[in-house]
Amino acid sequence: VQLVESGGDLVQPGGSLRLSCAAAGFDFSRYVMSWYRQTRSQDRELVATINSAGDLTNYAESVKGRFTISRVNAKQVVYLQMNSLKFEDTATYYCYTYYNEREYWGRGTQVAVSS
Repeated sequence: VQLVESGGDLVQPGGSLRLSCAAAGFDFSRYVMSWYRQTRSQDRELVATINSAGDLTNYAESVKGRFTISRVNAKQVVYLQMNSLKFEDTATYYCYTYYNEREYWGRGTQVAVSS
């Protein structure tokens, strides 16, 4: 199983980014996918989750209305569209899935919100 994130960058407050997670090595279309984030001083935080079909999503309160998770099963990719970014969104963002009774994480992509 491989999860490879991309799209992190330095962005000004109020800006937007779209993160991507390319998945391989499992039947992507059958599994729930999630985005987490972590800063140096905090535990890893669940940001958003999407079901296998892509029609049910859930978000942390801190990102509701600003972030959108989506997926394209044919491409085995899950996205995180982040709008109206705030300083406190600065973190490393990780792609996650639970497959075959194991947890899988990507290596993360860094998002820095700074003026």
